[in-house]
Amino acid sequence: MSLLHKVFNRIRPERKDREYMTYNHIDLYFWSPPSGGLNFGDHLSKIIVNKVLADHNYMLEEEVKQSRRLLALGSVLHFAKDNDVIWGTGVNGKVDLSEHTYYQLDVRAVRGPLTRNFLLERGIEAPAVYGDPALLIPSLFPGRFKRTSKKDYVVVPNLHDMSIVQNSNAENIVSPLSSWNRCISDILEADFVIASSLHGLIIAEAYGIPARYLRLSETENLFKYNDYMMGTGRDEIEPATSLAEALKMGGMKAPLFDSQKLLNAFPTDLWD
Repeated sequence: MSLLHKVFNRIRPERKDREYMTYNHIDLYFWSPPSGGLNFGDHLSKIIVNKVLADHNYMLEEEVKQSRRLLALGSVLHFAKDNDVIWGTGVNGKVDLSEHTYYQLDVRAVRGPLTRNFLLERGIEAPAVYGDPALLIPSLFPGRFKRTSKKDYVVVPNLHDMSIVQNSNAENIVSPLSSWNRCISDILEADFVIASSLHGLIIAEAYGIPARYLRLSETENLFKYNDYMMGTGRDEIEPATSLAEALKMGGMKAPLFDSQKLLNAFPTDLWD
């Protein structure tokens, strides 16, 4: 990560959708591209947290006894501050260790054991509750999204791999800059998902669609992919390096995941 990128990430202002809440509230942090818009996987944080809260008769934008900040999805742990609440968040392997400036966190769940070990080594307690909250989409939205088997495969690039895919001859591309519901629907049209987007893989596997990680560049560190894999009962990820190789390799081993355990770890007590 460049020095300019580090500085920008640290000094950029909080999103304006929170500026009017002058009362005690829970501020949900999630990453969005500096150029504007929303990145599918990161935006799912807001969607999922809002849905879990609604199922408990709460809303994100309501007054609570004590203001706190919640990080709930994505490789954004380096944005955490002391006393932040962590639910399903993971370490971003391409971020320098110096970017992690917190000393104590309220950890309810993490993406996988690599993130948990990272926290334990820093003296921060973290339960062995694993899983990316995007895996909860089928149970949170029962019947909303359905597999349609319209295409043999789709390709879901990571945001930073978009130009590579667009300049290739790949077909059936699902843009991570599309709306969250469009991305999910487009992924569910496929019988096989090839993705460099972590959440492209996660959504596919959440709905039982075989998926294969396609490593298109060295931009993304393998840490987050391995963290997710190990958090769902598997070994390190085995990437394909081309579309043809991905099709030949087929899907990865199916994940093992306890959705209720992750859901039970959601910090509803912040609103109680």
